[in-house]
Amino acid sequence: MFQPPTDSYHRRIDYLRLSITDRCNLRCLYCMPAGGIPKLDHDGILRYEEIMRIARIAVHMGISKIRITGGEPLVRKDVLYLCENVAKIPGLKSLSLTTNGVLLSQFADSLFRVGIKRINISLDTLNPAKFEMITRRNLFHEVWEGIEAAQKAGFAPIKLNTVVMRGVNDDEIEDLARLTFRYPFHVRFIEFMPFRPDEQCRKFLSSDEILDRLSKVAPLLPAQSINSNGPALHYRFPGALGKVGIISPISHHFCSSCNRLRVTSDGKLRTCLFASEETDLLSLLRQGALDEDIIQHMRQAIARKPERHALGDVLRKCISRPMFSIGG
Repeated sequence: MFQPPTDSYHRRIDYLRLSITDRCNLRCLYCMPAGGIPKLDHDGILRYEEIMRIARIAVHMGISKIRITGGEPLVRKDVLYLCENVAKIPGLKSLSLTTNGVLLSQFADSLFRVGIKRINISLDTLNPAKFEMITRRNLFHEVWEGIEAAQKAGFAPIKLNTVVMRGVNDDEIEDLARLTFRYPFHVRFIEFMPFRPDEQCRKFLSSDEILDRLSKVAPLLPAQSINSNGPALHYRFPGALGKVGIISPISHHFCSSCNRLRVTSDGKLRTCLFASEETDLLSLLRQGALDEDIIQHMRQAIARKPERHALGDVLRKCISRPMFSIGG
């Protein structure tokens, strides 16, 4: 095992997000079209053995944290088998999972048992009717049951991710933040990111505006987050059990400290969420490349990792590849 690789800007790369499917049981308006997406054929998606091989190679290179994402990872058959085997990779310090929560009540206990210790759950609203409008599915209560099941299973902290959209759910910022008075949750507010050219960028609400709204709930105190060097800035309300976080990829980008790689469900390595350049790991795997060959290609990609994303002015520049096909 090596020390984490560094890119040309001296950033230590120690975190890998592995998407295992582009399929999802929700149709969130900021992620997927209402009618769904053309499904990748069976041969176009990474097999579990290939995902595990990529994970082993990455850990050997110095990656210490892996997150399983989708689409919605819990819709893929035998996901527990994958999680259990990745969790057993020698040298891996942290295995986590991001989910929309719909199926979580069925999986929470088993996920915890096989080695998933941290979990992020998408929750953009506390209003069932608005949930159906945002996700195009009437499944709010299933998600809340999943959150409760995760808490009962022992996940801590449970991170709730809210994509803030002006005119859609920004009127619930305060109510979502107040959850931290009742539960030891980390409620994290994420700036809306435009992933499709047709998206209405006027939905964007800056982190400064979000913080201003939060400060009206109660005084905001800076807070530390244990075992996390991620992009969120953390705060706590006096007397609260949990924390609130702000993730601002647009207005105050965190590119200078970015430590992550992404592998899409169709086997493309991306060194930046917003990048256009990809490295085709799936083809390398199926052409019989040795581990050393794959490591070389990954190191070359890391060396080309951009200094920062190129979104620039959120009101004018969007990106062509949608989030579901990149991985959450």
